[in-house]
Amino acid sequence: MVVSTRVPPDRARLDRPALVALLLGLAGVGYRLVLTLLTVPAANSDEATFGLAAMHIAAGREHPVFLYGQHYMGMVESYLAAPLVALAGPGWPVLRLPLVALYALFLWLSYRLSRRLYRPWFATFTVGLLALGTERVVRDQLTVVGGRPEGKPMVLAILLIAVGLAQRRGRWRRPGWRRAAAGLAGWCAGAALWSDWLLAPYLAVACLLLLYAARRELRGWPGLLLVAGFAVGVAPLVWDNLVAPPGADSWSVLRQLSAGTGPTPPLVDRVRGGLLTGVPLATGLCPVTGCARRQEWFGVLYPALLVAAAGLALVGYRRTAGRPTAARVRPVAQLALLAGAALTLLSYVRSPPAATDPLANARYLAVLQISLPAVLWPLWLAAVACWRGTVGMVGRLVGAGATAVLAGLTATALVATGLFLTALDAPRADQRRARELADAVRRTGLREVYGDYWTCNRLIFDTGERVVCAVLDGQLTPGQNRYRPYWRQVERAERPGYVLPVDSPAERRLRGLLGDRADPARLVEVAGYRVYHPASAVRPWR
Repeated sequence: MVVSTRVPPDRARLDRPALVALLLGLAGVGYRLVLTLLTVPAANSDEATFGLAAMHIAAGREHPVFLYGQHYMGMVESYLAAPLVALAGPGWPVLRLPLVALYALFLWLSYRLSRRLYRPWFATFTVGLLALGTERVVRDQLTVVGGRPEGKPMVLAILLIAVGLAQRRGRWRRPGWRRAAAGLAGWCAGAALWSDWLLAPYLAVACLLLLYAARRELRGWPGLLLVAGFAVGVAPLVWDNLVAPPGADSWSVLRQLSAGTGPTPPLVDRVRGGLLTGVPLATGLCPVTGCARRQEWFGVLYPALLVAAAGLALVGYRRTAGRPTAARVRPVAQLALLAGAALTLLSYVRSPPAATDPLANARYLAVLQISLPAVLWPLWLAAVACWRGTVGMVGRLVGAGATAVLAGLTATALVATGLFLTALDAPRADQRRARELADAVRRTGLREVYGDYWTCNRLIFDTGERVVCAVLDGQLTPGQNRYRPYWRQVERAERPGYVLPVDSPAERRLRGLLGDRADPARLVEVAGYRVYHPASAVRPWR
């Protein structure tokens, strides 16, 4: 009897590029897992709001569509964390663990798509770059602030499904597999749109690619499942907007936010903020405090790389003229990646925050990681041609320059990641102070307190809702209270406490209102805060 030793296509062994990519990917996931267990980067009240929503979902108390107090940021991450919170209780590592899984999925999909569209070793190189991460990069990947961690793998899944449906290799020949893939692509598009409108440019080009690549495949059941999947994914967004009061729907809120206040900064300032600060920060070349001149070079080069990559893709498209869609889908998918990056960058530089606060708003360019392989492909192609000796003198000079750019990009990202790892004491100390504050407030026996925005929800999450906090501004008047039941509960308290940063405007205002009763009302000072418990409530807004 003869036994076949042929490995089935779906279970083929890893070749050398895939094995190296796997090792690099495991290193990237392990790095982020350690940071998650250390709660680095440090948490804040925005993230705590997602954590509180996860607690409410786990308990069956709430089923929010958007972040409390907003009408445009979806709650996918809270729903993903809710089962873990129900099982293990509230905690920052528990809240962030699903994001580590989403990062691993993003890395795997990025490798699969890069290998399909380009070359195996280039896909491995891309995984290596994506495995690195400065504070700005890992903050976007590991902190539960909505949209980007889940949106990036969703976009990549749609692109990969479009290419698979067009090429029809292996399992893609099975009708059941194609129908399931079409339904999954539709759901990813709808869920990503609900999760974060920032993904709209990428979703638009990904869906256009899907319609181009699989226009014949989507006839009949696959097309119906695509539409059904999209309807299911986007249903929370549609329902909430249908019942929202006038002016409170997502589109109206986003228009108000994009309009901003005050005069629009000059275009040159917005472009400078987007390219010289936003792109290097989002790529992981700079510390979160800002980019030095020597770290801005990739932002200057980025538009040129987009143009060069688009030219290569167009040449590839022309060379496949007259051939089936399966042969033409690669250059079209490359163009889709480039168009997504270009539209995202153009949308960003149109907004005033690109100039007024480029450091804080560089997070909106985190989605550019989706297009990193497409942007770097011209450099890789030139470098390989140079080292293989298949080009003339000019080509060798260009290839040597491309090699230097790739080496410089890798070295800069490595150094920036290393510098971040040497500065973990600050975020860990911040997290430790927040824990000390929560423990101190609990020991006082206070149940209802007032505080500022960056204290309240973090304090509530750190105490597992054993302490409820309502937000006041610097004048001790109502501030940004995202979850109104907390405000109402503290308002009903006959004798609430006050948790205020030392010598902050709010503390000075409270001491002024208390007068001689201020020192007797002070219970404890800890972690840069003072906790007060006056004999009677101080509510000047009444």
